[in-house]
Amino acid sequence: MYERHLERRLRAALSDTPAVFLGGPRQAGKSTLAARLDEGEASRRRYLTFDDAATLAAASADPQGFVDQLDGPAVLDEVQRVPAIFLALKRAIDRDRRHGRFLLTGSANPLVAPALAESLAGRLEILTLWPLSQGELLGVHEGFIDGLLGELSMRLPDARPEGRVQVLARALRGGYPEVVERSDPERRRDWLAAYASALLLRDVRDLAQVESLTAFPRLLALIATRAGGALNAADLGRAAAVPYATLRRYMALLEALHLILPVPAWSSNASSRLVKAPRLLVTDPGLLAHLAGWSLERLDQQPGFAGPLLESFVGMELVKQLGWARTRATLHWYRAHGGREVDYVLEGDDGRLVGIEVKASVGLSDSDFAGLRELAALAGRRFHRGVVLYTGQEVLPFGERLLAAPISTLWGRGGAAEKRAAEPPLRVVRKPRTG
Repeated sequence: MYERHLERRLRAALSDTPAVFLGGPRQAGKSTLAARLDEGEASRRRYLTFDDAATLAAASADPQGFVDQLDGPAVLDEVQRVPAIFLALKRAIDRDRRHGRFLLTGSANPLVAPALAESLAGRLEILTLWPLSQGELLGVHEGFIDGLLGELSMRLPDARPEGRVQVLARALRGGYPEVVERSDPERRRDWLAAYASALLLRDVRDLAQVESLTAFPRLLALIATRAGGALNAADLGRAAAVPYATLRRYMALLEALHLILPVPAWSSNASSRLVKAPRLLVTDPGLLAHLAGWSLERLDQQPGFAGPLLESFVGMELVKQLGWARTRATLHWYRAHGGREVDYVLEGDDGRLVGIEVKASVGLSDSDFAGLRELAALAGRRFHRGVVLYTGQEVLPFGERLLAAPISTLWGRGGAAEKRAAEPPLRVVRKPRTG
């Protein structure tokens, strides 16, 4: 069982809040984490899942009676399948506001489930568990975000540099626990294909009535091939042959299921951020690669795809680490009117900005820092530092507050090397080029 770094925040939330919603994609490990909370405890939480037909029927028939018979702390799994239960939970909490009474888990984002958001406002803390981070796979508590936003005298986390092929293999594997345990890439692809199909057949139908499910696989594949770019909804709708209003609803469903994640644009003018297009991430790079048809062999033959894959991989590692980093920050991206970009911008609560560029290349030139220098000039004193993450081996300075570092720095920290035996073997299977 992998140690999940979000566990500390989850325990803290249950210690002072009546209800906690633990959301995230299906098969990310929410139920396993919920069960882990009882280890070493004298009493166990009652676990009920609405994936069970009888439990679902009972809760749907009499939501208030179902909740009232829960006489101790309980875990209600896939709670979004019974929207009527949220009002019953509200009444129960208002009668008894003991901390940690209800741990709700679900694969649908509660912020787009109005019944949950409205009924339990002020009574609920929301946490998101994503698939495994690279640090969780290695048994390492990553310190990358704290190091970046900390004082300039602080060194970035130490990590063993990894070569380009190994970093790409990590991205292609992704972080779903069921996938990382499979050493055969073909078996990983089989699992991801079944996973995507099950989501469309069950969860999309559960969340909303849609005209046709046939558009969803095509839409997901199109999103994957445009991974990391700014969202152009009109262009995406035309390519998917979906009307704009329908596309907006479909995109909301995919976001609700934690399959896609918009990264908002950063601007020095906070109000203008709202009108700038977000950058769109597929939330697991292994699923992204499966949907786009990328493999290690194809990336070898068509290296241009490595950039979008690694940008998405790094973006989601940052999203995961923000869930437990000591330094609170938000994630953005930056594009100037002239087209120059910075892949990610971390904005700390104190206003500090860190720019992060991702390059699939082994070598770098001064021009790779052009976007970071433009961001620094725009942000002025708020600009804390900029880093280019690349597939080379060395940490290199490129001017004041600018440096290059191996991508593996993301999952490093001091003294981490001895813990790496915890990770399952990562087989790099690469077919020779033909033709």
